Amino acid sequence: MARATHSTVLPAAPVLAACLALAAPAGAQTLPDLVTTDTLRVCADPGAMPFSERKADGHGDGFESRIAAIIADELKVKQRAYWLAQGPGFVRNTLGTGLCDVIIGSAFGSELVQHTNPYYRSTYVLVSRQGSLDGVTGLDDPRLKGRAIGVIVGTPPVDRMGAVGLVPTMKPYPPYQFDPARKYQTVSAEIVADVASGKLDAAVLWGPAAGWLARQSGTALAVVPLLHEPDRPPLAYRIAMGVRHGENEWKRILNTALRKRRAEIEAVLRDYAVPLLDEEENRLLPADAKP
Repeated sequence: MARATHSTVLPAAPVLAACLALAAPAGAQTLPDLVTTDTLRVCADPGAMPFSERKADGHGDGFESRIAAIIADELKVKQRAYWLAQGPGFVRNTLGTGLCDVIIGSAFGSELVQHTNPYYRSTYVLVSRQGSLDGVTGLDDPRLKGRAIGVIVGTPPVDRMGAVGLVPTMKPYPPYQFDPARKYQTVSAEIVADVASGKLDAAVLWGPAAGWLARQSGTALAVVPLLHEPDRPPLAYRIAMGVRHGENEWKRILNTALRKRRAEIEAVLRDYAVPLLDEEENRLLPADAKP
């Protein structure tokens, strides 16, 4: 069942439908019937902080939920979320069923969905206790040899760690956590907690998750973006919104909203300690960069 992610109900005027009418040439097809024109229906994970979370009152938390609220405000429609835990079949059971119309964060290039223009670019990071690995900025640093380094099975850093000889002491974690008793604790949260406690010497995690989790850990942790790794496999990715294939007008409407509200979206990402990279180069955007 879909649940509202924000208590504020925005004006119900069908601005989205009006946008479609203006965007489409005479005789052209507008949005497919699956897309709801008076509500932004978001496909979201109920327990994937800092990305999204369904709170006890049914509202949403996390930076993807906040970005969804910005887009809904731009379109002057209500916002609702269809909640489903990330895992195999997520796209099929969300966008594919027609119960929601947009995935807020999707790695650009995936063939499962059609993507909007990317709205940020980020990278994997090395997480360690402050002072323990000072000066380490790459996975080929000899000081990482023999260290217990946590990583999620199947993620791109695993291949790179194998290439630089870190597999013998690598600590693999499963990609998904389905134990209800854990209250949807993400695997990344578990890994960061293990670094903070000293169970791990370090971890290699997706930066948009690691930055916020490290800040919430209660331990002084260093989060170092991996900016100097080779691009095969890539450790930096562009993130876009995902819609169903063929929904080109819907994609264009979202692109317009993303462009208009870019500064606000970047501010949200920075609030959640997301490492933001330049569009083309592996260098961090300065905090005062103009969107």
